[in-house]
Amino acid sequence: MTATSDHFDVIVIGAGPAGALAATLLVQRGLKVAILEKSVFPRFVIGESLLPQSMVFLEKAGLLPVIEAAGFQFKNGANFSDDRRFTSIDFADKFTAGPATTFQVERERFDMLLANAAADAGADLLFEQDVLDVAFDDEGATVTGTGPKGAFRLTSRFLVDASGYGRVLPRLMNLDAPSDFPVRHALFTHVADQLDGREFDRNKILITVHPECRDIWYWLIPFSGGKSSIGAVIPPERLAEFDGSPSDRLWAVINQSQEMSGLLEGARELRPVSEISGYSTKVSKLAGPQYALLGNAGEFLDPVFSSGVTVAFKSAELLVDPLMRQLAGEEVDWDQDFALPLQKGVDCFRVFVEAWYRGDLQEIIFNPPAEGNPIKAMIVSILAGYAWDNDNPFVRQGRRYLDLVALQCS
Repeated sequence: MTATSDHFDVIVIGAGPAGALAATLLVQRGLKVAILEKSVFPRFVIGESLLPQSMVFLEKAGLLPVIEAAGFQFKNGANFSDDRRFTSIDFADKFTAGPATTFQVERERFDMLLANAAADAGADLLFEQDVLDVAFDDEGATVTGTGPKGAFRLTSRFLVDASGYGRVLPRLMNLDAPSDFPVRHALFTHVADQLDGREFDRNKILITVHPECRDIWYWLIPFSGGKSSIGAVIPPERLAEFDGSPSDRLWAVINQSQEMSGLLEGARELRPVSEISGYSTKVSKLAGPQYALLGNAGEFLDPVFSSGVTVAFKSAELLVDPLMRQLAGEEVDWDQDFALPLQKGVDCFRVFVEAWYRGDLQEIIFNPPAEGNPIKAMIVSILAGYAWDNDNPFVRQGRRYLDLVALQCS
């Protein structure tokens, strides 16, 4: 497909969840939108266990029926294990109003559905578009690059970067900032699992902590059709203890957990094991008068609480109102109207991720407050993705409250 024009109201770089949802919402508001995606869909990517908060954004865009009809694995909570202890969390026990269930999705299909929905809504969806440069002037942005038919030059009144780990604008505009998190390494793949007949709840993600090193943890995300996503997160210095191929190293780490090795006995890899190191990212500025960064193009914390797609969707939702007001001639403060509201939830997730790796949150999860205790419900809300609920004290002062609860649970 070729662009229907050389000029758009908005150009979105990236057709992943943030870009596709933003494009859909903006087209629904009457804007002319182009999506420039570097890869060809469908493509493999992780970030497969959604949070219930994500359903709110899909419903707002009218996309929830599309996802509900796709046959993805139902999800209603999360299980945690460390070989000695086991805790099950049901999202229905949360503090914040809103959906309590969601799905575990193969991103190849999920992302394709969202991208096609944006195109069906009226966005130009262009694949194999490699953005090489951007320039800004009083009229907006000029985007140049190469595609299947050679060089292209497009202009827009506003530019959105939803390129994920491609991080197009942070790279071209020198917006990258040092991450607060230490470097960690992830190994992951998809398997044909052998979970039927074993004691395992396919309606929940399983997070397993290494029995001896709390810095190492594993995920097991069941899909429909007898498949699962599996992975391990490990500090690089611990990974160096293992030899061989990525597959050899992943299974060696898995075999150190009785829980994971038992559940995955007989599992067969469906694709080569992938790996990524130093995945946490951060930027010095999320938005300006002519651009905004969505999802992982702005900041990515850690995969442990599956917050990536939720943050991506929230950033897309927050973009729409200030952008529509600006294009209508109003003056917009992009820090106050976009960056700070988005950052509130990201910072809440950050506090929970930090507490996880300190071990405090692990102890809270394995020694939870009693049933019916509102503190437990408030923590469950964050784990369900409701990190922007100002009525929840763990959103407003997460570090303080987690420290207090950790003292009670230790």
